[in-house]
Parts: sequence; C-alpha cells; structure tokens
Amino acid sequence: ERKHFCCSKAPSFWYFAELGEADEAELQHLVAAEQQKAQFTAQVHHFMELCWDKCVEKPGNRLDSCTENCLSSCVDHFNGTTLAITSRFAQIVQKGGQ
Repeated sequence: ERKHFCCSKAPSFWYFAELGEADEAELQHLVAAEQQKAQFTAQVHHFMELCWDKCVEKPGNRLDSCTENCLSSCVDHFNGTTLAITSRFAQIVQKGGQ
C-alpha cells in the first residue's frame, strides 16, 4: 500500500523553511555526505565493470587462473588507489578543521 505525502507522518515542506542556521548547516552536511557515498558507490561499480571487461573474456561456470589473477590484480589496484585517496582526503579534511 502506497503512502501519500498528505499523511500526517510525512514531513511537510514548510518545516524545512523553519530550520535554524545550525540545523540547515547540519542538513547540508548530511546531504553532502550522502552524495559522496553515492558517488563513491557509482565509482566502485564503474571500476568493477572495467575490471570485468578487462579480465573476463567469456563468462562460464569457472574462472581460469589467468582470469582470477587478472581480477585479483585489478581489485588490488583498486584497493590501493582507494586507500591513497581516502588518506589524502582525510589529510585535507584535517587541515580544513584546524
């Protein structure tokens, strides 16, 4: 059963107009964090598609050792890159907070 926005439990749009500056800043921070998560997830999916396209010639019941090695190297490269980016991002955030 679908719920409509007119239900009493649904938030009203006028509520957001009454937010204080601190609440609005917190809401913007939460929205930005969710956007970053969505962007990261999209990048992960894109990277996995690239690995798949690069390494898997013919999908089958089993992967041969060459395909497994290729996928493993691709994932290792992704993990290393992600770690480096995350570390750099943390440094930038820390500098911005000081």
